[in-house]
Amino acid sequence: MNKKPQIFPLLLISLLFLSCASRKTTSALPDKKSVKTAMQNVFNWQIANPVVGNVKNYDDWARSVFYSGIIRAYETTKDKTYLNEAVRWSESLNYKLANRYRHADDHTRAQAYLGIYAFNKDPKIIAHTKAVYDSLIVDPKPGRVEWWWCDALFMSPPVLARLAEATGEQKYNDFMNKMWWDTTDFLFDKEENLFYRDKSFFDRRSPNGKKIFWSRGNGWVMGGLVQVLEHLPKSDPNYKKFEDLYLKMAKRIGSIQQADGLWRPNLADPAEYTNKETSGSAFFVFALAWGINNGYLDKATYLPIVLKGWQGLNEQVTPAGKLTWVQKIGSKPELVKSEDNQEYGSGAFLMAGTELLKMK
Repeated sequence: MNKKPQIFPLLLISLLFLSCASRKTTSALPDKKSVKTAMQNVFNWQIANPVVGNVKNYDDWARSVFYSGIIRAYETTKDKTYLNEAVRWSESLNYKLANRYRHADDHTRAQAYLGIYAFNKDPKIIAHTKAVYDSLIVDPKPGRVEWWWCDALFMSPPVLARLAEATGEQKYNDFMNKMWWDTTDFLFDKEENLFYRDKSFFDRRSPNGKKIFWSRGNGWVMGGLVQVLEHLPKSDPNYKKFEDLYLKMAKRIGSIQQADGLWRPNLADPAEYTNKETSGSAFFVFALAWGINNGYLDKATYLPIVLKGWQGLNEQVTPAGKLTWVQKIGSKPELVKSEDNQEYGSGAFLMAGTELLKMK
């Protein structure tokens, strides 16, 4: 009597093998060389292809964010190519902030300045930054007045935290805390654990009747938040509040990642604009990877999200190194085209890469 082939057990074994292989693939870290290469390609392309409009004062922040990523890339890799470019650019600006001293966007340059200062301790590097903030501290306005849009939480707070660290003067952290938490009390939706871009969005809804939470706007917040957590002393009375805010946002952001590893322009309504968007996505990958590396997030839960996001970002980089699908300068969720690129997107990509390099 012939025995029937044991098809079902073999099939089951095969499925189990494939399942394990799939899980292994989604949790395997990319090799460091490939991450460094991806970062270098994006850096090289963006340096060779600057966005012309960003030389204008009001768009200065867009280029400054790129250099925030560049100095962070140097801090992590110690590749002098990054440092030399950051120094060249900073010296071309005479280590000064842009012209609107009360506007957070025009403080962003100093993220690179403070990074450079950390290595050579030349007082001239931070002299103008210090003078500007000293003038604001003696003539303060509420956060919701001066930092009325959530992007400001990326542009200025990391500078203040690093300035306090560099000088040992607590007044910069005190000022940052007052401004941050007044802005947060104003713009943070406690039900959604996301930030409105500004007060004009409180009652606005998408065509599908859902709230509007701009991806890059929340990316700005998380990108600023993790830098504050890096440089604010853990003994600071508000440190725990920053931790709690980070954890709430990380959980929410992790839950709304899309199938391609990226996030959509309107976080609360991915169907409003279904196109990819890489600038907000890069900041989320950066912030979530940072949380894993610093013990805030469960690795088993968040590593697959980070790796899927990193893969999704890299799939939008052309062979020449151009990061595509970057939403242009704006203030709300909008249509993005495949050819769209901006320097802040490349800066966020470099930041994300630095945290991938630190992963073990």
